[in-house]
Amino acid sequence: MIVTLIIVCEIGFWVLLAAGLAVRYLLRRPRAGAALLLCEPLLEVLLLVVTAIDLKNGADPSWKHGLAALYIGYTVGHGHRTVKWLDGHAAHRFGGAPPPPKPPRYGMARARHEGRVWLGTVTAAAVASGLLLAAMWYVGDPSRTGSLESWMYTAWRVAGIHGLIALTYAVWPKKDPGTGERSDREPVRVDR
Repeated sequence: MIVTLIIVCEIGFWVLLAAGLAVRYLLRRPRAGAALLLCEPLLEVLLLVVTAIDLKNGADPSWKHGLAALYIGYTVGHGHRTVKWLDGHAAHRFGGAPPPPKPPRYGMARARHEGRVWLGTVTAAAVASGLLLAAMWYVGDPSRTGSLESWMYTAWRVAGIHGLIALTYAVWPKKDPGTGERSDREPVRVDR
């Protein structure tokens, strides 16, 4: 049941996102579109409540509960940026706004961008860890919560690997092939 609900929440995320952007830009109802977009966190709340009820009803903590915590953490850490990115593209395509700026491609500007993305992964790992710790406390039996603890380690391993990848952009900044220099400037957006 938990895995099915995770899949439903993921599909619901994209359906609400598409509906919110369609109402916002195609129907020209920005407030109604924003209201739909603000409903997206309710999906994660629903998943959290159902997971807690499942544990309360005596279900053994398993990989499904750990996956639910990681899914909620990922949504908290990266969901806002995903919505903002798609909103910028929809505003450009359907609302007449200028194209959204692309992330920097070279130099320390790219390293800073990758660092901000990594902070989203750290946030995801922290939220997932908090939820997993709360679940382990809620169950109250360390012999039954080993799988939840392993998911917490998984979340931090992913954050560590992502951090190492992000760090490579600062240690070995990519050079602009046109100039051969490392550009430390943010990209300039050209309106056409």
